[in-house]
Parts: sequence; structure tokens; C-alpha cells
Amino acid sequence: MVGRVDEKHLNQREYIYLIGSDRLSKDLHKLAQDTNKKYTNLKLDYTYNEFDDPNNYYERSDHFNFAQNNIPVIFFFNGSHADYHRITDTADKIDFDLLALRTKYIFYTAWEIANRDERITADKK
Repeated sequence: MVGRVDEKHLNQREYIYLIGSDRLSKDLHKLAQDTNKKYTNLKLDYTYNEFDDPNNYYERSDHFNFAQNNIPVIFFFNGSHADYHRITDTADKIDFDLLALRTKYIFYTAWEIANRDERITADKK
């Protein structure tokens, strides 16, 4: 769910939504921001991270089971679009250059986490 563009970003396609990066760990949030600056410089959009977001993607996504066990998570998301969760969401609609850029960001975020001397800790409830 990182290969498409939502309506909000049609004119600024190099973005990604981060959901949950700051919910349990300020270190994870800072690492995600620093990694973006170092490797990809995407626009990080936190719209769906708001506690009162009516979509409630944070609690509806697969990663939430980790968060419930106090394991810090980030849900990377391209936002919804006309084909979201429909059979019309086909591979020909993926922006592969954008997918590659976002995947690079996600990879380097995981790389930075994996190569830390200390694990990311949950410092919030």
C-alpha cells in the first residue's frame, strides 16, 4: 500500500503517510524523520496519525497487534484512492518509480533500526 497516490497529493507525489511512529516511542519517530532526511527526503504526512482520525488506520492495520504488546510500530501508507480495497486496484495503476522511492525509505528505516546498538524502546503508553 505504498505504490499509489491519493487525491490530496496529486501535485506533490513524493510523500508517504506515517502512522504510529510517535505513539509508543519518540526514538522511533526521530529515527524515521532522520532516515528520511538522510536517504529520500519524502514529505512525511501525519494526517492519519491523529488520535481522532475517523479512519482509525492505526488500530485497523496488521501492525496494531505489535503495538498492543508495547512494541513500537510504523504503518507506512499511500492513503486511500478510488480503488482502495476494490478489485480494480490493479498493478497497472502502481507508480513504480514512487514505489521504489518509498520502498527505499522503508528499507533504510528498517536498516537503521536493525543496526542500532540498542533496540528501539517504548517510552509512551
